[in-house]
Amino acid sequence: METLWVIINVLVLFLLVGILYWMQKKHYSFTKRVFAGLGLGVLFGVALQLIYTSTSEVVVKSTDWFNLIGYGYVRLLQMMVIPLIMVSIISAIMKLKGGRNLGKMSGLIITVLLLTTAIAAAVGITTALAFDLSAVNIQGGAAEEQQGALLQERLGDVQDRTLPQQILDFIPSNPFADMTGARRTSTIAVVIFSAFVGIAVLGLDRKNKEQAETFRNMINAVYGVVMRIVTLVLRLTPYGILALMAKTIATTDLAVIMNLIDFVLASYVALIVMFIIHLVLLAIFGFNPIKYVKKVFPTLTFAFTSRSSAATIPLNVQTQNKKLGVSEGIANLSATFGATIGQNGCAGIYPAMLAVMIAQTVEGVDPTSWSFILTLIVVVMISSFGVAGVGGGATFASLIVLSTMNLPVALAGLLISVEPLIDMGRTALNVNDSMTAGVITGKVMNEVDKDVFNDDHIELDMVQT
Repeated sequence: METLWVIINVLVLFLLVGILYWMQKKHYSFTKRVFAGLGLGVLFGVALQLIYTSTSEVVVKSTDWFNLIGYGYVRLLQMMVIPLIMVSIISAIMKLKGGRNLGKMSGLIITVLLLTTAIAAAVGITTALAFDLSAVNIQGGAAEEQQGALLQERLGDVQDRTLPQQILDFIPSNPFADMTGARRTSTIAVVIFSAFVGIAVLGLDRKNKEQAETFRNMINAVYGVVMRIVTLVLRLTPYGILALMAKTIATTDLAVIMNLIDFVLASYVALIVMFIIHLVLLAIFGFNPIKYVKKVFPTLTFAFTSRSSAATIPLNVQTQNKKLGVSEGIANLSATFGATIGQNGCAGIYPAMLAVMIAQTVEGVDPTSWSFILTLIVVVMISSFGVAGVGGGATFASLIVLSTMNLPVALAGLLISVEPLIDMGRTALNVNDSMTAGVITGKVMNEVDKDVFNDDHIELDMVQT
C-alpha cells in the first residue's frame, strides 16, 4: 500500500509539471510560470503534510523521487557555474581597454559586499537583542548534540588558520583542480585564474595581434555555446522550483519549528529589514525599488527554494545583464563574488545573531556592550570572505565567528532543526546582495543601461528563444 501512495504522489507531481509545460506552450511569461511553480509546490507540500507526516516513509520515498526534478535541476545549474564564470570573465576583460577598469570594478563590488555585511551584522545583533534571544532556553536532542560534536571537530580545521592564510587560499595553485570545486574557495580561485587569462590577452594584443585575435574568436565561440546551454537549463526553472518547494514543505517538521518559533521569526524579521536596506541603497543610487523587485523576484524565488548561491549564479548573471541592464563583466563578477564573499544572510545576520545568543550563556560576557558589538561586527565582516555558496555555508561562517570571539561552538548545533527553513531566506538575501552590488557598481562606473532597467516588458533569453 505504501508503494502505491508513493506512485500516486509522483504521478501528481508529474501532473503539476504538465500544467507548467502547458503554460509554457501557451506562452505565459517566465515570471508567471515561476510563480505558478512556487505556488503549486507549496500547495502540494501542504497537502502531503496534511495527509501524512513529515517523517512518514511515504513522504521520504516520494520526495526522493521529487529530487530527480528538483536537485537534478540544481545540479545542471552547478554544472554550468565554472564554464560560465570562466568564459564570461575572460570575454569581459578582453573587451576592456586596460586593467584599471577591472581593478576598480572588483574593488567596488567587494566594498559594497563587505559594507552591507557589516550593516547586516548590526541588524542581526539588534534583532537578537530586541527579541531577547538566548541559547539558554533552547533544548537540544540527539541530532543537536551530534551537530555540536561535528562543529567541534570542524573547529580544528579552521581554528589555527590566520586571516592571511585564509586569503592565501583564494590564490589558485592548480586551476584545473579548482575547476572541479576541490576546495571551499575554488570559485574565487577560478575567477582569479580567468582574470589572468583575460589580462594576458590584452597584453598579447601589443605583442602578437594575430594570436590575440585567434584566441578572441575561440573564446567568443565557446561563450556563445555556453550561453546557449545556460539558456536551455534556465528554461527548466519553474519545474525545479515546483519540485524543490514541494519537498521542502512536505519534509518540514512543524512541531520543531514551533519550539524555536521566536528564533525563526527574529531571523526573518532581520532578513526582511536587510532586504529593505538593499532597496534603500538602490533608491539612493537612482533606481526604482519596486521595478527592481519585479525583475529579480524569479531569481530570488529560485535562490529561496534551492538554498544555493552558487547554483543561482547563472540565473543571477542573466537577470543582472538582461533585465537590470548591468554590463556582462560586472554581472559576472558581482554574482561570483557574492556567492563566496560578504553574504549578508549566511555570513552577516546569522553568525551575529548566534553570537549574541550564545554570549548570554558565557559568564563575564555582555552582548549589549559597545566593545562586544563593534568587535563582533568587525569579526563578521572579515570572516565573510570565502563562505561557501551552498546550503550550510552559514554554519561554517558561524564556526569562524564564534571561535574568534571565544564563544562555545557546540551550542550552534542547537538550531540544526530549523536550519533549512531559515537558510532559504538567508540564501535569497545573499543573492539579492550580489545583485545590489552589481547594480550599484554599474551605476558608479556608468555601465548600466537604464533603458533596459526601466523596460517592464523584457524577459530573459530563455523565454524569447
